[in-house]
Amino acid sequence: MRLLIVEDERLLADTVAEGLRRFSMAVDVAYDGTSAMERVGVHDYDVVVLDRDLPGVHGDEVCRALLDSGGEVKILMLTASGEVEDRVAGLGLGADDYLTKPFAFAELVARVQALGRRARPALPPVLENAGVVLDLPRHQASRDGRFLPLSPKEFSVLHVLMRAEGTVVSAEELLEKAWDEHADPFTNAVRVAVMTLRRKLGAPELIHTVPGAGYRFGS
Repeated sequence: MRLLIVEDERLLADTVAEGLRRFSMAVDVAYDGTSAMERVGVHDYDVVVLDRDLPGVHGDEVCRALLDSGGEVKILMLTASGEVEDRVAGLGLGADDYLTKPFAFAELVARVQALGRRARPALPPVLENAGVVLDLPRHQASRDGRFLPLSPKEFSVLHVLMRAEGTVVSAEELLEKAWDEHADPFTNAVRVAVMTLRRKLGAPELIHTVPGAGYRFGS
């Protein structure tokens, strides 16, 4: 899952981003509305965690721009105010969910995961295919009942491949969805991650290389 955190409190933004990365999410950070507008114009995010009161471009304008882009991104709006009027106003702009600061990190994770399941297309929280079970809320994976000790990046790659439901996923799409904006597009990170993931999944092989196209998951 690819996320953007838009929050002008840098410590909060960086702490939230680091915590979400432990759940195998690719997370970018913007500290103001202007930077957020630049990033959403370049990257295809699944979820944007958006502070409403931002310097530069206001969070409301960022929200409108996301909706006007016609994409399927889900928006979790943050605010320092718990007033009903503010929550109604944020949701009225088109935000998919609303969270008041201060918040419990566990609740933020749960809400982000729920929004991610509703994006492109809606999928269940537990994915199953060819004996592999990927439990997103528990962040666990297994094959034929055998626990798979996956790194966060391997878990994320497996998630992208399984949610494709048998269709081919290009290396570029894997890089876009499983890595953040600091990833080198010329790196062999995707190939290495797929190789180690294949080894941990074991035989028979479930990740198939489609020459010139990418990778496909399935028996």
